[in-house]
Amino acid sequence: MSDTNLLGDYLRARRELVHPESVGLPAGGVRRVPGLRREEVAMLAGISSDYYLRLEQGRDRNPSIQVLEALARVLRLDDAATDYLLGLATPRPRHRRRRPRRETVPASIRQLLDVLDLPAFVEGRYFDVLAANNLARALSPNLQVGQNRLQAVFLDPAERAMYPDWDQASAELVASFRESVGSDTDDPRFVQLVGELSLSSERFRQLWARHDVRSCEGMPTRIQHPQVGELTLSREKLAIGGAKDQLLVIYHGQPGTSSAEKLALLASLASPTATSRPRRDAPANAAPEEPGQV
Repeated sequence: MSDTNLLGDYLRARRELVHPESVGLPAGGVRRVPGLRREEVAMLAGISSDYYLRLEQGRDRNPSIQVLEALARVLRLDDAATDYLLGLATPRPRHRRRRPRRETVPASIRQLLDVLDLPAFVEGRYFDVLAANNLARALSPNLQVGQNRLQAVFLDPAERAMYPDWDQASAELVASFRESVGSDTDDPRFVQLVGELSLSSERFRQLWARHDVRSCEGMPTRIQHPQVGELTLSREKLAIGGAKDQLLVIYHGQPGTSSAEKLALLASLASPTATSRPRRDAPANAAPEEPGQV
């Protein structure tokens, strides 16, 4: 990825993923590159080959919305990917060097986490975990302050083992991450994170090179939990008012399903009072406390 030619990098990556037959072109013949040729994209979008070449090479950075929408149609982009493409072509100020931003979770959101009886946590723009409740930590030890969801999924074998559909889950995570970042790629945290993952994970390098952009909120995720077994959970992301780029993430199971029952069991196991043994400061014959809510 080139920080100076984000638009060209994206166009090149996406055209290489489009099969000629999917846009009505013959698939036969010898092709030196996968996907569509530059001249084919230009023809289908109704622009000159020379102009499209300038876009990919970064020699023209101000295409019209009409041109971008035509390219999005040819490249088979959905709404989220089209918005991402439009954002790449929007001029933005350049800074010599940016300082890392301090991300502070509002006190009211921390209080909300404590009373929710579902796994919930707050993530920053680069998928850093900024706050989490007990049930989120019980769902995954990596859902705690100071951890990063990308690093966990790609670099922690124990986290990877929790996803029976790891290939799909990891692809969705990277596509969602790219949507979250957009064109803001000069932040030191972004540079450090993508650099580390690119060096440490071949799978991440492959997915990052695809330039997939996708919103994955509400999509079911299968999790193989070491204590309660397999769960199928949906994940919702809610914007936090007054906290720029922070999202409240909540996992939930469909009511009446075994996953919902297992989640309730996990909640009881995660409760500080859920234990069959008496506390050290309690009489030996004291009755066990009732499980509390997270």
